[in-house]
Amino acid sequence: MAHQWFFNTKTGKPELGPQSPANVRLGPYRTREDALRAWEIVRNRNRKWDSDDASWNSWSPAHSDSQDEHGSGENADGER
Repeated sequence: MAHQWFFNTKTGKPELGPQSPANVRLGPYRTREDALRAWEIVRNRNRKWDSDDASWNSWSPAHSDSQDEHGSGENADGER
């Protein structure tokens, strides 16, 4: 972990290794440059997770292929 970079949210500076407390630290990152982009990386991940959540939450059985391989629409218990 000593060769990984972190971003200190309090100082706004990258740190080599976990120097600051975890509650003010983002990372680890592979490079100093990635640590400097920490907020951008966080925003992009959050957007992706929000999109994934929206897709997950909008799922309904009516939109899925609920038919089995024989087209009967029955589940493993023989129920429709």
